[in-house]
Amino acid sequence: MQDSTTPVPGFSDLGLPTFLVNNLVKQGYTEPTAIQAGTIPTLLTGRDVVGIAQTGTGKTAAFALPILADIDLKFARPQALVLCPTRELSMQVAEAFETYAKSMAGLRVLTVCGGADMRNQLRVLKQGVHIVVATPGRLLDHLNRGTADFSNIATVVLDEADEMLRMGFIDDVDTILAKTPKERRVALFSATMPPRIRQIAAKHLKDPVEIAVSQASSTNDNIEQFYWFAKGASKIEALKRILAYEQTDGVIVFTRTRDSTSSVAESLRQAGYKAAPLNGDMDQKLRVRTVEQLKSGALDILVATDVAARGLDVDRITHVINHDIPFDEEAYVHRIGRTGRAGRSGKAILFVTPREKRLLHNIERLTKKSIQELTLPSERAIAKRNLRAFAVRVEQQLEQAPTEELAQLIDDLHTNGNVDYRDIAIALAALSGAPGAAKREKKPQAKATASAYDGSTQPSEKRPAKERKREKSGDNSLGQASPLKGHPEIPMERFRVEVGRKHGVEPREIMGAVANEAGIEGEFIGLINIQENYSTIDLPEGMPKPVLKHLKKTRVKGVNLGMVRVG
Repeated sequence: MQDSTTPVPGFSDLGLPTFLVNNLVKQGYTEPTAIQAGTIPTLLTGRDVVGIAQTGTGKTAAFALPILADIDLKFARPQALVLCPTRELSMQVAEAFETYAKSMAGLRVLTVCGGADMRNQLRVLKQGVHIVVATPGRLLDHLNRGTADFSNIATVVLDEADEMLRMGFIDDVDTILAKTPKERRVALFSATMPPRIRQIAAKHLKDPVEIAVSQASSTNDNIEQFYWFAKGASKIEALKRILAYEQTDGVIVFTRTRDSTSSVAESLRQAGYKAAPLNGDMDQKLRVRTVEQLKSGALDILVATDVAARGLDVDRITHVINHDIPFDEEAYVHRIGRTGRAGRSGKAILFVTPREKRLLHNIERLTKKSIQELTLPSERAIAKRNLRAFAVRVEQQLEQAPTEELAQLIDDLHTNGNVDYRDIAIALAALSGAPGAAKREKKPQAKATASAYDGSTQPSEKRPAKERKREKSGDNSLGQASPLKGHPEIPMERFRVEVGRKHGVEPREIMGAVANEAGIEGEFIGLINIQENYSTIDLPEGMPKPVLKHLKKTRVKGVNLGMVRVG
């Protein structure tokens, strides 16, 4: 058995073709990880491999590079098959193949997963592919229908076999392996090796080389780990305080159930965060789009079940927060492995109720690390932290040379208006939304004009009598959409949503829900008018029916939006 204590050679020493090594160098890879150094030359010689390694150790490149080295691009038949436990991991693996093979013109990689369009999969299989990345259930469907020909498969990879066992797929894997050619090579990767996985390896692998990545612990040393003992505040309140205090970029919040992903994401949206759920009930296209929004920064917080714990690789994830502690301590390791990747630092926070202390001790025993207790930040601490952050922003701005026009404006206010420079600075800070600025507001009507998206600029009790009478009589003449500021060329249409002033809704909450769920950038969302029992929102024409259908069911303030076009 090989392990990571042996010296690690460079990629050029592993027997890979020059074009693959050059591709890796261009993409910033410097040297192989231990699992790559052990697996790549072994697979290139045609031997079977059992790789024992945790997530985030570079397993994908360990099997993808040898496969690419042996692919015959002129023969458009499946030559390699990779089995993954989840759609997310399948898509990540397929993307990795395409990334490593930048100079391999004509390479075709197909993902075969449940929830995707079967007709498209059939069409692509008929046209011809070189590599198939699949989840076991959908692949077995194709094999039983006779729509996939795997008689030319040269390599089979089982990625995260222990997870396939946990999810109940291992018997399907057994069946699939039995249908592949006897002379193919097999690479099996697993974080742990329970007896059933050992049985699969003994049955389908020929004299495999076992490569184990030895680690001092099963978690990345770049990840700081903390737990909060859930007492004195609700979990959602604690989550909001932590997010307000921590310096975060991308965040994944893990929950146990699908329903809780939606409720937690909704609570965060109402608090002003760009958050969205990710769970197995969601349409596949929506799930893919949600992950892409997290990668691009359109979303900052993903609230997910363990469906996202495997294969979700987003560079900007700085924090993983376990809103619900997993019952399986292995799942905890995979969850927090979503941060602290590729040498970056990360932070993992675990919520633990009094009855879950035993699970916390099990996690510490598995990871060989003591997890520190976290004190929930107070409102005062959050305010101080926000003031410090604002001070840093001011200092950074001071390094920029002011425009002549702005300097002249300040001097005029000071000289002609007889206003002290300090008072000018405080007023400008308040206008910029500085922490604590709300305490300096003196005009109560400012609340009514705070949002540019609220069509009603007067407090409800001072609205014109004609408007109050119209609402009371039930006359819902909702009017036409207004032109979009900044983009007057874009045709707009008006929509009605069934949440209004009586529900306590604010324009930013409607805007956030529509932006997140429909994938519309904020600058393309127009006027939002809050009425007593409903609201209206102006959006670009041509919203697809599936998106509108999804928005009908989206909840804000606990109410389905029920969005419909006006007129």
